Amino acid sequence: MNNKNRKAYLLVVLLTVSALIFAACSRQPQKMPEPGDQGAPQQNTQGTEPDISVYMHESGEKKSMKMEDYIAGVVAGEMKSDWPVTALAAQAIIARTFTVQAIEEKGGVPERGTQASTDIKEFQAYSAAAVNDNVRKAVEMTRGMIITYQGKPAQTWFHASAGGMTATAKEGLDYQQAEPPYIQSVQSPDELAPADVKNWTAAFSKQQVMAVLAGKGQTVNRIDSIEIGQKGPSGRAMTLVINKNINISGPQMRLGLGSTELKSMLLDKIEVTGDRVTFSGRGYGHGVGLSQWGANKLATMGKTPEEIIAHYFTGVTVEKRWN
Repeated sequence: MNNKNRKAYLLVVLLTVSALIFAACSRQPQKMPEPGDQGAPQQNTQGTEPDISVYMHESGEKKSMKMEDYIAGVVAGEMKSDWPVTALAAQAIIARTFTVQAIEEKGGVPERGTQASTDIKEFQAYSAAAVNDNVRKAVEMTRGMIITYQGKPAQTWFHASAGGMTATAKEGLDYQQAEPPYIQSVQSPDELAPADVKNWTAAFSKQQVMAVLAGKGQTVNRIDSIEIGQKGPSGRAMTLVINKNINISGPQMRLGLGSTELKSMLLDKIEVTGDRVTFSGRGYGHGVGLSQWGANKLATMGKTPEEIIAHYFTGVTVEKRWN
C-alpha cells in the first residue's frame, strides 16, 4: 500500500470510530418501569390463599373469611367429622374445587352478592361448629388443592352412596350438557354404608305421583302402572313409564317425590298396589362423582386423597392453586 492509500485508509477508520463514540455518548439510559406505569410487571397473586365473601343464611349477614376456613366448615357439614382423615381430605378437595369453579364461572352466588353461601340449597352445606381436629388436618393436608381437567376446575359432584356403581351425569342428574369425559360409571366399594342405605323401600300415594306428573305438564286421572324405562350404564332408571305410555325423567321424579325419601334411581322394583306406589332400591343420592361411603372404604384400605379422587374422576389432575 503506497503512502497516499495508507492515509485514505486511516481517515476512514478514524471517521468510523468517531461515529461509534458519538452514538454511545448520545444514547439515553434505559428507564426501568415504575410501579403503576403501563407495562410495569404486575404483582403475581397466584399462590396466595384468597379471602372470600360468604352469605351466612342463618343470620343473613355477609362475612369475609379465609378460603381454607370456609372449606373446613363445608367438610364438617358434608361428611361425618369422625371419618378417616383421608376420606375427609378427598371431600376437602371436592369442596374447594366446587367453590373455585363457582367463583370463576359465575362469581359465586351472585344473587346474594357473595362468593359462597352456607345455604345447602344454594351452594354447599356448612357447619363451623362441627369442625374438629380431624377436619382441620384433612383441610391442611390438601391446602390449595383442586381438581382440574384440561386446566379448568372440574365438576365435582358427590353423593352419599353409589350402591356399588356410580352414574354418568346424564343418567344420575338428567344433565343436559355434553357428558363430562371425566365422569364415568365405575365400581364403588360402598359396603360400609348403613343397612337402610344399602337396601331400602319408599312408599308414596298415587296422588303424590300424579302431582309430580302434573308439575311436568303430564296430567293423568289415575295410576295403573309404573315401570322402569330406559336404564343408564350403572343400571339406574333414567326414565319411568306411567300407564304404559307416559315417560318422565327418573331424576325428576326423584326430586319431585323428595330426594331424601326416594333415595336413588338405582331401583330393583316398583309395585303399584291399592293407593300406594312402592319403590325398592339401593344407594343414596344421584350417584354421580364421588361416593362418600365409597371414599370411607377406600380410606380404610390405605388410599391417599389423590387416589380416592382418581377412582371416581377419570383422567383429572389434582393441582395446588395456593400454598
